[in-house]
Amino acid sequence: MIKKIPLEHVLFLDIETVPQKPEFSDLDETSQALWEQKSAYQRKDEMTAAEFYDRAGIWAEFGKIVCISVGFFALKTSQRAFRVTSFYGDEVKILKQFKELLMNHFNQAKHLLCAHNGKEFDFPYIARRMIINGLELPYKLDLFGKKPWEVPHLDTMELWKFGDYKHYTSLKLLAHVLGIPSPKEDMDGSMVKDVFYGEHDLDRIVTYCELDVVTTAQVFLRLRNEDLLVDEEIKKV
Repeated sequence: MIKKIPLEHVLFLDIETVPQKPEFSDLDETSQALWEQKSAYQRKDEMTAAEFYDRAGIWAEFGKIVCISVGFFALKTSQRAFRVTSFYGDEVKILKQFKELLMNHFNQAKHLLCAHNGKEFDFPYIARRMIINGLELPYKLDLFGKKPWEVPHLDTMELWKFGDYKHYTSLKLLAHVLGIPSPKEDMDGSMVKDVFYGEHDLDRIVTYCELDVVTTAQVFLRLRNEDLLVDEEIKKV
């Protein structure tokens, strides 16, 4: 069934997020108390809310988006091409630019969004941050009233589960077992907060995010038993 989806109808994406403030102490008292409640069920008993704050970027209520990278196949010519671009910097600007892309180029019923673990993280995170920032949801993220088969979202992790709801596989592990060449990454997701607030190196985060988009597209190709992208086919736009 997956092979019946035209590649040019899929928008691959990945997001990078950080806590809303550099440190727990930068939050107001109400936010500190709410974070302590929110994080209580995940942090160990001996770990304080302040010590656990490095992970606040995982929750849309306490984090923000600093980069959305997208990729799509251009198959109008005889040569296959995968075009990658990114929106980064101010969160409201990022969200507006991403929404504009969806509205202008990926707003038809045939179009699908694809991310690794996107159904549990990327898609709801973007939607929640849009609502928090007072932006109306685009059709592709507004799931109210949609039946499961009407939701225009693909998730490479879900595709790999094959119905096993207990199974979690990281993008890095999945790429490894599928024989996808590992990109030369100099960071991982746990480092994004420090790179953003400590090193102020947003370009490094953007590069990391774009590599994950390419890897997600490569996984999708392998799940279709198709040839992987080569460097000459990947275009930064």
